[in-house]
Amino acid sequence: STLETMPVFGKVVTQGTREAAFVYAISAASVAFAVTRACSSGELEKCGCDHNVHGVSPEGFQWSGCSDNIAYGVAFSQSFVDVRERSKGQSSSRALMNLHNNEAGRKAILSQMRVECKCHGVSGSCEVKTCWKAMPPFRKVGNVIKEKFDGATEVEQRKVGSTKVLFPRNTQFKPHTDEDLVYLDPSPDFCDYDPRTPGMLGTVGRHCNRTSKAIDGCELMCCGRGFQTQEVEVVNRCSCKFHWCCYVKCKQCRKMVEIHTCR
Repeated sequence: STLETMPVFGKVVTQGTREAAFVYAISAASVAFAVTRACSSGELEKCGCDHNVHGVSPEGFQWSGCSDNIAYGVAFSQSFVDVRERSKGQSSSRALMNLHNNEAGRKAILSQMRVECKCHGVSGSCEVKTCWKAMPPFRKVGNVIKEKFDGATEVEQRKVGSTKVLFPRNTQFKPHTDEDLVYLDPSPDFCDYDPRTPGMLGTVGRHCNRTSKAIDGCELMCCGRGFQTQEVEVVNRCSCKFHWCCYVKCKQCRKMVEIHTCR
């Protein structure tokens, strides 16, 4: 299956928007991350720890332990995730966009690789320090890609000699790098229902947080249309007690809460 045929992402990946750029980047990164982690934990026969990291570093510590084999994970992601785009001959602008964002996602992991160390010695001293290279938590990778999403560059395809490449649509902007996300089409207006676009349901009726300034806040969620507030009765389990043996008995508690929904 491919990203464009997987229902979990809906129609968001069928257009060359910055949202599609994010989905492709984080999907390629997640494949590289998962395979690398499986290599380090011994779950795969064809790979293991990165044995290219050995000896003594310029800083004086001993490379040891199991360094994450990110090179194998990246190579696997390239051969697995990029195959559909490369089968098109990289001739279409969308294929170029997808390949670029796939690689940007993988580079997000590489940019966050870190060195972890352990000290060895009497009474906790650090007479000998062994270190290894480790991937960051995937949440950190996602945060990096989210930052790239916010600063994504709108591009268009041009021909340079016999090669087709992507250039910024606005020539006043600086050229994008290999680590930046790129997109071809402007994003649709997610605020309003659009019957012509599957999955574009708008935000009317969405629950929002009246006090939040984040994306779940009514000010942003409702796109300036305002919101309505109503009190509803909510029934929750409460005063739960464990009885021997073996069940939990709870009371039902009712309370009135305010619910805010977008107009």
